[in-house]
Amino acid sequence: MQMKRSNPTAWWAFWIGLLGLILMPIPLFIGFFLGGGLGAFAGVLTIIALLKSRHSGGRGIAPAVFAGIFVVLTFVGISNGGGIIW
Repeated sequence: MQMKRSNPTAWWAFWIGLLGLILMPIPLFIGFFLGGGLGAFAGVLTIIALLKSRHSGGRGIAPAVFAGIFVVLTFVGISNGGGIIW
């Protein structure tokens, strides 16, 4: 039997978090809702991925940590006016 190499939840969190970070600067509240919504969803996936990686011998911890960084950067950008004002 072949073992899984990665944690798919961590990779989903990584890509959704990156997409939220990319979409966050769109002005007129579009980036606030798109980037913020995707960032919140990626935050939940990041927590799940970190818990799963703890039980799978550390597989997928790097993309989960980077997803968490993307989520933090997204919300720091939103708190500084990103996605809200022109």
